[in-house]
Amino acid sequence: MRKLMSLLRMDFLVNDVAYKNWRMILFLSILSLIMIASGHLAERKIFQIARLNEDLKKLKSEFVEQRTDLMNLKMETKIMKELSPLGIGPADTPPIKLKVKE
Repeated sequence: MRKLMSLLRMDFLVNDVAYKNWRMILFLSILSLIMIASGHLAERKIFQIARLNEDLKKLKSEFVEQRTDLMNLKMETKIMKELSPLGIGPADTPPIKLKVKE
């Protein structure tokens, strides 16, 4: 019972060998602060990674959409439809092949 009362009154902090106890308490306090800070930094990085993954998914879908639009614009039928009001169409005669003699 005496030891329990001594512990509750925190006699270990004010007795003759309290210096050793204070050093250990200070060391454990600093260690716990470092662990807490490390945990917060890890959580911050996890949230940043999640945000970057969402941005990456958005950019990938935007890329696929733009590529699909480009493929549609490059189709020969689309080009002919756009150029027909200007009077430009496919050639009736095939191109002439030139041969160069060496």
